[in-house]
Amino acid sequence: MRSSYREEDVILLLKDITGLVEPQPTKDRERQIQAGRHYSEMLPIEYVPTDRYMEIYKETLDIFSGTVAQAVGRLADKVMETKGSEVVLVSLARAGIPVGILVKRYIKFKYGADIPHYSISIIRGRGIDHNAMRYLLDRYQAERLLFVDGWIGKGAILNELKKDTAAYEGVSSEIAVVADPANVTELCGTHEDILIPSSCLNCTVSGLISRTFLRSDIIGKDDFHGAVFYEELKDADLSYEFIEAIEREFTLSPGPDGALAKGRGIDEVKEVAQRYRIEDINLVKPGIGEATRVLLRRVPWKILIDARYKDGRELRHLIRLAKEKQVPVEDYPLRHYKCCGLIKKVSDI
Repeated sequence: MRSSYREEDVILLLKDITGLVEPQPTKDRERQIQAGRHYSEMLPIEYVPTDRYMEIYKETLDIFSGTVAQAVGRLADKVMETKGSEVVLVSLARAGIPVGILVKRYIKFKYGADIPHYSISIIRGRGIDHNAMRYLLDRYQAERLLFVDGWIGKGAILNELKKDTAAYEGVSSEIAVVADPANVTELCGTHEDILIPSSCLNCTVSGLISRTFLRSDIIGKDDFHGAVFYEELKDADLSYEFIEAIEREFTLSPGPDGALAKGRGIDEVKEVAQRYRIEDINLVKPGIGEATRVLLRRVPWKILIDARYKDGRELRHLIRLAKEKQVPVEDYPLRHYKCCGLIKKVSDI
């Protein structure tokens, strides 16, 4: 699979389906998703940021690159403690890819080890790419594989991993993430709901690739899951600008994680769903990364923000996006998360 990443940073086990799928408008996709069609059978039209939004993104990267670098360092240290230098990083496309590259680079920076890094697709409700798993297991011992993602919202992908990896003896369902406000894994850089600036943009900070795609007329039984390469956006590509901004902040001794997690985030998500009479919990997207995704590629109903953080710099991009898309922002007390995105029901679109 082509991308704007270099092969020494990551090898993408994906099928290049560029030109084979017509991206669809957000409202059309949302109607079809809520009518029962799986989201992986369609691709969204990628959001083109306004100049003001890009200004906020760049400010955000300047301000929070140090925080993310510290969390990446803590995560990489935990990876080395649990897996050692024989680890093979397997990032989950696409949000996991920049994090996998950063963990790989931190391990090289601190430990001098050059760790293999691949990226594969896993799709909620459809599972992991079994052809990609076979490819990896033909080359590496099962115990060496470690899945990597950007952050955990509710924990849906972790549950998918637990189900799917049961078929592979020796493969751990553990997932390494920078931020886990849901409190479902100890293999994280922090339990705080921190802003990872790569969550603010789509393909232009993820190697110019789309989210992953799975439909039987295009993805054959022996194919990897698919993705599109947006070569036409190469002049707007910020993938390495993001990586290098975080890498410049690496330190050999990242400080301790100040966040103390109690309880599980999923309980709070259920409370939000009950409060807003939302029957499908998949329409509730907690945390900075997930709420941003709601604004970038779903049809948002409203954004909930804990009053303690509404004037903070880490949510400026979110408030800006909500304003651009005329989405109401409400105060709502949250424990695990700083914000939460609610997706509009199809009957209201």
